[in-house]
Amino acid sequence: MDGRDWSKFLLPYEQAVEELKVKFKNLRSELKKRNEYSPIEFVTGRVKRISSILDKAQRLDVPMDQLESGIEDIAGIRIMCQFVEDIKTIADFIQEREDMSVVYIKDYIKNKKESGYRSYHIIVKYPVQTALGSKEVLAEIQIRTLAMNFWATIEHSLNYKYKQSLPDELRMRLSKAAEAAFLLDEEMSSIRDEIMESQQLFEDKSLIVSKLLSDIQELYFFRRVREAVAFQFKFNELWEREDMWGLKILASEIQHALEDAKSGKSKDANT
Repeated sequence: MDGRDWSKFLLPYEQAVEELKVKFKNLRSELKKRNEYSPIEFVTGRVKRISSILDKAQRLDVPMDQLESGIEDIAGIRIMCQFVEDIKTIADFIQEREDMSVVYIKDYIKNKKESGYRSYHIIVKYPVQTALGSKEVLAEIQIRTLAMNFWATIEHSLNYKYKQSLPDELRMRLSKAAEAAFLLDEEMSSIRDEIMESQQLFEDKSLIVSKLLSDIQELYFFRRVREAVAFQFKFNELWEREDMWGLKILASEIQHALEDAKSGKSKDANT
């Protein structure tokens, strides 16, 4: 082992992971705010442990002075999605970005590993601005479904326990579990439209309720107390009946009342 300062060596990778996590989370938030479907379910990231870096360097015969180019996943980002179809959408987003450049792609979905492992890997070059200037680092972005991630997490834990030498029976059972996970993904894809429609209905309901209650609160600010109280009682009734159509009409009525309040029109009943 060389005498490098590992904490300093890993600094740009730590920065890259934090920045990339923020960027992909922001992409998800932006799509949600635009009321568009987001293929990103959630994002995680990590910097490889020093022991793992050394193990991989030894396994791949990478010289210590070539770690930055020889180990491509020191910085790792994992993006989870609901459906297999989402993976290509996310990959396209990444390839279109100007703040990172794709080095190459490893598609373990079309070409699964012998173990049953499935995931879509993109190696990117990402520039970070350090105290010493700009530095490009390699990062691996893994895109996978929730089912794929569940399986891969279990496999990783077992491989760690058995030091990459899984018993044959366990390896066979894991392989069967990988196929079951893939069949689950295919089944979810077959009813994707219905799932997305249900999720959109839930999102719409949440947005309407949030906006409606916020507008009622704003009426109090304009001293339209009796109107606000009446609207609140009406909301409670409609909510108990789960009357979405009625809630939409109520939201429109409250919006008109707010417009009157903002334009300075008086309401004798509230004075």
